[in-house]
Amino acid sequence: MKPKRQGRPPVIENARDRILDDAAHLFAREGYEGTSLGDVADAIGATKAAIYHYFPNKKDIYEAIIVRTLEGLLRSVSAATAQAAGPEEKLARFMTAHADFFENNYDGFLAMLVGYGGMQNVVMIAEAQRLRDSYEHALRQIITDGIVQGVFRQVDAKVTSRAVLSMLNWMVRWFKPGKDRRAASFAQEYCDLMLGGIRN
Repeated sequence: MKPKRQGRPPVIENARDRILDDAAHLFAREGYEGTSLGDVADAIGATKAAIYHYFPNKKDIYEAIIVRTLEGLLRSVSAATAQAAGPEEKLARFMTAHADFFENNYDGFLAMLVGYGGMQNVVMIAEAQRLRDSYEHALRQIITDGIVQGVFRQVDAKVTSRAVLSMLNWMVRWFKPGKDRRAASFAQEYCDLMLGGIRN
């Protein structure tokens, strides 16, 4: 008996990004449990069957959002810090670029912070861990370089970098895009406070 012929995948323009964008929006507002694949399909004007051509289940969509967000964060912040003149400027650019990315990708960022610890796909977990480690290493390197150059006093680079990331990531608890101030302006204030504590 001939194998059953598979139907042609439905055409959705920019399908993967559209699914991830709309799913992130729903997850950020309704929560993971409160969002169904049907909701995602409705958001992009497609059927659930169309979604299955790109992702096998809702969990894979969520984890793809996490990895894509980490990729974008690392890429954006790396570009912002690449041309900085010294450790203080690099730290400022790191923190403000982080805040800019957070504000411009609010839904995905929120989904990433909430869902990271619940990832299940071993391949996606490994990629997310690699990206997060690379990101945290870049921040620790800025602080370490500042210590070596005598710009920063002798501090624990790992503890200091965790403090920086805690301040930045906690913004998701109270900051909402579209207000009078940009997230980067708050991040700059955080940076000034941090530099006041670690400057040599």
